[in-house]
Amino acid sequence: MSAHAPETDPLARERSHLAASRAALRAMRADVESLDIRDVTANWVNAVVLQRQIDDRIKALADLSHTPLFFGRLDYLHPVGGELAEGAEGEQFYIGRRHVHDGDGDPMVIDWRAPVSQPFYRATKQDPQDVGLRRRFGYTGGDLTAYEDEHLSDPAEAAGVSKLLQQEIERPRVGPMRDIVATIQPEQDEIVRSGLSGSVCVQGGPGTGKTAVGLHRVAYLLYAHRERLARTGTLVIGPNQSFLHYIEQVLPALGELEVQQATVDDLVAGPFEVRGEDGADTAVVKGDARMAEVLSRAVRSHVTLPTEPLMVVRGSRRWRVPAYELTEIVEELLARDIRYGAAREALPQRIAHAVLVRMEQAGEAPDDRVQDAVARNAAVKAAVKEIWPVVDPAKLVLRLLSDEAFLAAHADGLLSADEQKLLLWAKPARSVRSAKWSAADLVLIDEASDLVERTHSLGHVVLDEAQDLSPMQYRAVGRRCTTGSATVLGDLAQGTTPWATRSWAEALTHLGKPEAVLEELTAGFRVPREVIAYASRLLPAISPGLAAVSSVRETPGSLVVAAVADPAELTDAVLAACRESLTREGSIGLIAADARIPLLAEALTAADLPYLGPGEETTADARLTLVPASLAKGLEYDYVVLDEPAAVVDGEPDERTGLRRLYVCLTRAVSGLTALHSAPLPEALA
Repeated sequence: MSAHAPETDPLARERSHLAASRAALRAMRADVESLDIRDVTANWVNAVVLQRQIDDRIKALADLSHTPLFFGRLDYLHPVGGELAEGAEGEQFYIGRRHVHDGDGDPMVIDWRAPVSQPFYRATKQDPQDVGLRRRFGYTGGDLTAYEDEHLSDPAEAAGVSKLLQQEIERPRVGPMRDIVATIQPEQDEIVRSGLSGSVCVQGGPGTGKTAVGLHRVAYLLYAHRERLARTGTLVIGPNQSFLHYIEQVLPALGELEVQQATVDDLVAGPFEVRGEDGADTAVVKGDARMAEVLSRAVRSHVTLPTEPLMVVRGSRRWRVPAYELTEIVEELLARDIRYGAAREALPQRIAHAVLVRMEQAGEAPDDRVQDAVARNAAVKAAVKEIWPVVDPAKLVLRLLSDEAFLAAHADGLLSADEQKLLLWAKPARSVRSAKWSAADLVLIDEASDLVERTHSLGHVVLDEAQDLSPMQYRAVGRRCTTGSATVLGDLAQGTTPWATRSWAEALTHLGKPEAVLEELTAGFRVPREVIAYASRLLPAISPGLAAVSSVRETPGSLVVAAVADPAELTDAVLAACRESLTREGSIGLIAADARIPLLAEALTAADLPYLGPGEETTADARLTLVPASLAKGLEYDYVVLDEPAAVVDGEPDERTGLRRLYVCLTRAVSGLTALHSAPLPEALA
């Protein structure tokens, strides 16, 4: 590894290439902006679609002045070209966030996702992959200010840690989450470039980059399978809106604008909104996978086997289908693995076919039009309505939660009497509109809806912070990718719901992806070693057997744990710690138990310390965010001030969940953590 001082001729040459590349990108955008859709379509519908595509393309080609257009260069020992290098030919390639070509169509910057770019992340001295030189670039703002070379084929050059790589990883963060395209590590790259056909589950502790890996995998799959995913769609699912707001700029920065984002609650909401809340015990039962069978039984209970024959009148003829034959048709449909609604639609055609058989036996020659007419016959419609009535999923769930006898009939052998009591509403709602549905209720309605009509499946789904989902929520997500693949991201040690995931094998089974490959990330790149080691003292109590994260960052003095003798002085000490943190560069998070947030908000206002809410974008003038412990998961700040750890633990229904919540709060800092307490710390941290 050799570092070069700035203002050398090679640096000037690289700056020149950067300037030329930026000019080429502006020209690419100008070409798109100059398109006149009137020249290519006269159909207004096509014009609207085309204009939207053009607008998206213009956005994707934006030249972000503070985002380096390329961050590395590869010099191969032998010529490379063709599809591997997006049509470029030669030995030297600049690696960047997106493809850039000149006026003749010759690539000037190669997309990081192209095959020729892969050695930038994976080549080593032991396996140089035909790369002679790997060059990394350092930027200040948008200006190229330094570079660093690694001669992979030179045995005399000692391998070392890239200072530019380390600086990029440790760069203070202001605003939403950034991409990690310049710093992807080999073990992360393997996950990012794994194929579309297979599902992947990533277990990763704090600071291992699992969220970034999941987002970059989406970007890679969109690059490698653009047409297929354009048809089938992609979706990123996060735990809450604050988290989604935090990550929402990562994919657009990579030129990907079509990926949708949602929470599980968004997916299942339908026409209803959450207006009620379940107790922990009730929510656990509603989220249990056994509820899927209860709902299945309840849906199918609406089918009534025929007891009377069916008489169909056509003209002067009467055709009789006996009850036993109708029963055979119904039982056959019940035995098939098809949705309730699809079977109901098939029933009139099956009955009509039985009538046509009798017509043919009588010497007539009916065709398909006759069968369709018979299927629409009033008598057939009346029989279908009686045998296989329409089921409204919301009304079905409402009845299960309101009607003790109906619930008992379909939960028999599945749920205990005590569990059934937990499900029943003390005061049943009069209608689905007036019902105060909880988040778990809407998941049940979504399950029932899928039993009636198949849920649309996407090409790829990313599920982040998955450890907090219930089995029924996993099923709801799995329905969105039955014909596609999934990337599941999480950390078992950070599970903070009463129904938190106990094992990834169990979770993947509920998701419908038991064959998914489990990958574990244990190298931490964000959280300082001192901080993660301190938080990891909790692991034996919250997740026995789980490997602790081994951080590569040594930041002396990154951890301060201080006791405040007088509880009345704790808030003042917290404010002082916030002021001290604000003297440093980067974002600051003040994390506290939810119950203490109003008190701290009032104190911050009185002290004239402006603050933001979780997910709000930090600016140069507002870098302090007040974060309830319940919303801290997935967020990162350069410096964290943690208020009263014992209050975080006490804010949860049980000690283990409280310690897990505390583990999350302790690991949000990427440069320094100050924990202040007046109450005794948990035993493992004392």
